[in-house]
Amino acid sequence: MKNILVISGNEQLTADIRAVFAPSSHVHGQATLESALCFLAEKRYDLVFLSLDAVAASSGKNPCMDAIQAMKGYYPTIEIIAVAEREDIRKAVHAVKAGASDYVTVPINREEIKLVVESINEQVMMRSELDYLRGKSWHSDSLQIVRTKNAAMQEVYGKVRSVAPTRATVLLYGETGTGKGVMASLIHRHSNRKEGRFISVHCGAIPDTLLESELFGHEKGAFTGAIKRKLGKFELARGGTIFLDEVATITSSAQIKLLQALQGGTFSRVGGEDVLSTDARIIAATNVDLGKMSQAGDFRKDLFYRLNVFPVEIPPLRKRPEDIPLLAESFLHRLNRDMQKSIHSLHPEVLAAMQEYPWPGNIRELENLMERAYILEASNALTPSGFPAELFPGRQGLSTAPMATGIGLSEARRRAVEDFERRYLESLLTGYRGKIGSAAKSAGITPRQLNKLMSRYGLRKEAFKD
Repeated sequence: MKNILVISGNEQLTADIRAVFAPSSHVHGQATLESALCFLAEKRYDLVFLSLDAVAASSGKNPCMDAIQAMKGYYPTIEIIAVAEREDIRKAVHAVKAGASDYVTVPINREEIKLVVESINEQVMMRSELDYLRGKSWHSDSLQIVRTKNAAMQEVYGKVRSVAPTRATVLLYGETGTGKGVMASLIHRHSNRKEGRFISVHCGAIPDTLLESELFGHEKGAFTGAIKRKLGKFELARGGTIFLDEVATITSSAQIKLLQALQGGTFSRVGGEDVLSTDARIIAATNVDLGKMSQAGDFRKDLFYRLNVFPVEIPPLRKRPEDIPLLAESFLHRLNRDMQKSIHSLHPEVLAAMQEYPWPGNIRELENLMERAYILEASNALTPSGFPAELFPGRQGLSTAPMATGIGLSEARRRAVEDFERRYLESLLTGYRGKIGSAAKSAGITPRQLNKLMSRYGLRKEAFKD
């Protein structure tokens, strides 16, 4: 039995859709997007019919996209069907591009709706089969990582799945924070050397004078301070994988030794004469174009060709906004597990802002911002108050408000505390939709104390129920 939600101010439309699915499904109607979001917060629906007329009056550059993002903020995998007049087909197509699964036109055609729903069910079944097959080929601890709706990332994971069982050298391209280290670890865990060590070396973080010693080791007395023999990363990674992050930063002399290790599997410790062997698989990563560097003479061409056996380019987060809800859900799951709290969703305004933000720090920046907001949040959803102002360029927050310096410190402090308390209460009551008991429990105070605070700031619980 399916639960279906119809968002439309036209009661006849809701009745027509109910007639199509009766009696095998429950069909609920809501006249406005705001009331529908309250329903979604309480209960999961399998299918949503969204009338474009219901969002036409909403503010914002793209009200339809905002509405779809708001619903997916509660359930990223929810299936949404846009409903439009025949003369508004173009708007319906834009709705599909914004994230709707499909669209139908009014007046309602019973066969058209059945055909569209069957098509969606087939797509869901296909995705389930792909997830099952992915589950058989990816280890269980990798399933959260490989979730994606982005075509470019699906291609990346396809390449990773193909190259992982081989010994081929892999070169990962991508901006800082796109997850190159995670991808390298994923390749290792699905290779035939997964029982061996995975040694990660951040080449850019090691001083030039010590890089060769770190990679290849050194003999006692090789240089000042070398008081004993040290084994290098290539020795430690025998039978496993060595990951060279920011490989473009290594020195010319280290490039020569690295080339030797790649070509013949041999190297020597700094200050040593013995030729040692290694069978470590090499995965390298860079955030610059190594091909251009080699053409300009800033990186050895022969080493570039050796490293570039199997290149994989990881797209930046701004080019895969459809994955932000999935990533956020994954981070929330980890944060709930690690910090023993229970926050399972993002405020629609937060999700919409995330998908507009350019993310210069990519996934790492998203994860850091969510962890900060998670620590600050007192409700059951991450609200805008926990995120920095730059995430909401059109929104004025406390951090950007000018300070009143013409008053005493104690008065300024009192005003700041009052402003914080008011905003905290608004966020708390929004998260719990005006439920005094639940909100008070979350805040660690009694319902009576919460009511007194609400009276002080002129807040009424009815204003938060929608």
